[in-house]
Amino acid sequence: MSELSKTGAAVSEPTSSSPAPTAFLEVRDLKVHFPTDDGLVKSVDGLSFQLEKGKTLGIVGESGSGKSVTSLGIMGLHTTGQYGKRKAQISGEIWLNGTELLSADPDQVRKMRGREMAMIFQDPLSALHPYYTIGQQIVEAYRIHHDVDKKTARKRAIEMLDRVGIPQPDKRVDNYPHEFSGGMRQRAMIAMSLVNNPELLIADEPTTALDVTVQAQILDLMRDLQKEFGSAVVIITHDLGVVAELADDILVMYGGRCVERGPAEKVFYEPRHPYTWGLLGSMPRLDREQQERLIPVKGSPPSLINVPSGCAFNPRCPYADVPKDNVTRTVRPELTEVDGRHWAACHMSQEQRERIWTEEIAPKL
Repeated sequence: MSELSKTGAAVSEPTSSSPAPTAFLEVRDLKVHFPTDDGLVKSVDGLSFQLEKGKTLGIVGESGSGKSVTSLGIMGLHTTGQYGKRKAQISGEIWLNGTELLSADPDQVRKMRGREMAMIFQDPLSALHPYYTIGQQIVEAYRIHHDVDKKTARKRAIEMLDRVGIPQPDKRVDNYPHEFSGGMRQRAMIAMSLVNNPELLIADEPTTALDVTVQAQILDLMRDLQKEFGSAVVIITHDLGVVAELADDILVMYGGRCVERGPAEKVFYEPRHPYTWGLLGSMPRLDREQQERLIPVKGSPPSLINVPSGCAFNPRCPYADVPKDNVTRTVRPELTEVDGRHWAACHMSQEQRERIWTEEIAPKL
């Protein structure tokens, strides 16, 4: 039976028969839908995954695939951000260190936000308040969860700015966000996110607006900080290159659902879903000479109001007619185990996918 939270979002309580979580972060059949005048937007439509402490999960997919909505759902920000005051219809379970977040009291989740879990937002210029200095904002984030005076909190803020590589942190702590470059603002956001040593860090497109050299610096910084703090990290991006070295596991989203997930090595070198093949084909390679032009994924992402029947990727899939009986357009495929911890949702047989990857796709990449 669902109930309305204090934020106005509809949530569902976990059933008494739900087994206890076995991972630090465990998402079970998460659905996040938004009623609109045009219909119900199924931003996330049945997503499940697990993440252990000290590990990194990369969630990849095109814009509109449900990546950021997933992160907002975990953080309990269902009715804020880009969706304004609309009431989200949320069901499923989100377990963080033994606490089920969707059925928890909103005040409890608010206390956990910043301390147990934190988020690096996509655009630091809009996420940081323009009227307060960087130091004031980090101090506030620290004092909410620690009973300390402003002097102690300011010292902590300077330490964190120094830790993320801000030059002259004792002086730059009094600067405003607009006085920082894009890379420095992103570093300040990371400092604010990590000031309370959270056990879960979600990074939503952390390098989108940065040039490639700064991107590399930010990714190296996140890797080093994860080793230092031992946090579980979820990095959300549309760029497979960003998670190539960072992620232990990769989850590929399309149309609000997971179409493939598994260890990074498997997803990169033995992918088993045509959409993942498309993402890999559209990614530039610098480790070897490019023989042909990049291969874009044809077509456009599906409408999340009118998701195609059957496999959501079928209108864009060059192999939609390989399975017999038009099953691709009539039956939605479920995630099936490829091997070990590697899963994919495709109607083609494993033998068909392995042959296509080996003979047609891999030689072109």
